[in-house]
Amino acid sequence: MSLLTILLIKMLFFFAPPKADHIPASIYEFKVAGLTGGTIDFAQFKGKKILIVNTASECGNTPQYADLEALAEKYKGKLVIVGFPANDFGHQEPGSNDQIHEFCTKNYRVTFPMASKITVKGDEMAPIYQWLTQKKHNGFKDSEVKWNFQKYLINEKGQLIDVIEPRTKPNTPEIIAEIEKR
Repeated sequence: MSLLTILLIKMLFFFAPPKADHIPASIYEFKVAGLTGGTIDFAQFKGKKILIVNTASECGNTPQYADLEALAEKYKGKLVIVGFPANDFGHQEPGSNDQIHEFCTKNYRVTFPMASKITVKGDEMAPIYQWLTQKKHNGFKDSEVKWNFQKYLINEKGQLIDVIEPRTKPNTPEIIAEIEKR
């Protein structure tokens, strides 16, 4: 092999576009880092509804943590809520994972799973949010995360069935009806 060929091969690898994150076909294939360590494996939620929420500690919607915790307790065994702290809107989640955990535990006694802080929009959007917001992945619809506390409801079969506005409280009759629907 000539020196020129070797250089061309190296250049191809060096200048090749970065490999895109793999987006799983199913919500159950996702494994994400937990807020306090460990891994949240969505496969363990098969057969339950899942409510995914991007959260923030310094937002006007932050009191929704209390409603989310109440839902998690009321529908334990039927519904799993997973919070994803994100600092994408108004820098309303500036804290570290430890600070977020302390805030949620102290102020709202949150016990539902919380993931490590992620990005939910733009070029650095986490793969799970690419799945949630892009019809080509979720099979339901394209959406955009508009603000903190936007909610994504997934049925027991792992299908995205609703995208809920950030200001909509988690305990509204419409959300309760979807949770209670068989």
